[in-house]
Amino acid sequence: MSVQSINSKTLELEQCYYDDDRRAAFFWIGKPKLFMLGLWGKPKEQIDIRHFAFACESEWILNESVEYLKKRNIQCRNFLKNGIERPMVFAWMPAISIYFDDPDGHSLEFIGILNGKSKPENDVISYGKWK
Repeated sequence: MSVQSINSKTLELEQCYYDDDRRAAFFWIGKPKLFMLGLWGKPKEQIDIRHFAFACESEWILNESVEYLKKRNIQCRNFLKNGIERPMVFAWMPAISIYFDDPDGHSLEFIGILNGKSKPENDVISYGKWK
């Protein structure tokens, strides 16, 4: 599968440019011309695994993100990797997030800042405990 088709079809990102010579595809993240994701096709052995976080509305993460990923056959996980497919709260920020992997094994995250004061003593907790 090409770098073009993975993100435009799976995550419904708008492709803004493709360079065949470099095997590079560029996609708008959210509102066009605000944030961009660039992907280069490389052999698997040349890929350095990384973590990328994408800012999203916290309400969307809480209420829709898991279903959004499942609908696209993407397995999600929380930060604790405890088998519970629900977003978790990083109390020190505070922010809510859900994780998933891309086809190359990069750890991707949807994260949204929550209203309220940080509570670092609570570490990583469920949204219910945060409330």
